[in-house]
Amino acid sequence: MSHHESFWSDLRAGTFAQGYVDADGIRTRYLHAGSAELPPLLLLHGVGGHAETYTRNLLEHGEHFNTYAIDMVGHGFSAKPDYDYEVDVYVEHVRAVIDALRFDRIFLSGESLGGWGTARFALKYPERLERIVLNTCGGATLNPDVMQRIKTLTMAAVNEPDRDTVKARLEWLMADPASVTDDLIACRQAIYRQPDMPGAMARIMCLQETEIRRRNNLSDDEWAAITAETLVLWTDKDPTAAANVGEKIARLIPNARFALMKNCGHWPQFEDPSTFNTLHLNFLLGRE
Repeated sequence: MSHHESFWSDLRAGTFAQGYVDADGIRTRYLHAGSAELPPLLLLHGVGGHAETYTRNLLEHGEHFNTYAIDMVGHGFSAKPDYDYEVDVYVEHVRAVIDALRFDRIFLSGESLGGWGTARFALKYPERLERIVLNTCGGATLNPDVMQRIKTLTMAAVNEPDRDTVKARLEWLMADPASVTDDLIACRQAIYRQPDMPGAMARIMCLQETEIRRRNNLSDDEWAAITAETLVLWTDKDPTAAANVGEKIARLIPNARFALMKNCGHWPQFEDPSTFNTLHLNFLLGRE
């Protein structure tokens, strides 16, 4: 049996908590590890995701940071208000979360949609940030095939959240389909079976529409205006965008460096947590 067979095997070695915080009226779920005197770190998942994206990273980061992995607005077990979720909605939700937690400046790391939100947060609230990580982030491409694939797989899983549809959605993220555990499937089924989830997911999918995505993407000038120390982390088997997209982003951001993880898809923090945790912590702690 693999060490990473279940969320409990990922988390049982240390202390963590689940809780909720009111973020400007949005009930927001989080997983937490680390003590209050450590610098705050917020971890953001991707589209259709949830805080369990980071169960294989939470404890390791909690040794060095006051670490929160949240369910972003409309996602997971957080509230799902009735409006379209363009990227600034997530930016303002993150701002509300860090205000509610009484943090002035944070370290911020986002995967996919979470990285897209992180980049836009860095443009809007640079004074609230220390270092940032853009992990296989969105915001730089407009690929109709990828957008349609995300929409089709996600809505199939939400509208009929049986084992096969949810498993297919998760396997699309991974370089090796065997990385999808029974625990992960069951967790996402529970989330997708919530009565308000189909409506919320239809609104989340607005970013897979060409014109909406276009106006939310970052221009070259916007990438170049990000001032935070940045790690752009990509993989060699990401199904959403080739590594040269990440390399371009890293060239555009003045204080950025690029790292490539091998044999991973769109969830490197879950697929190869040992490599990810080392890379990620070395950057956040300024060890590189």
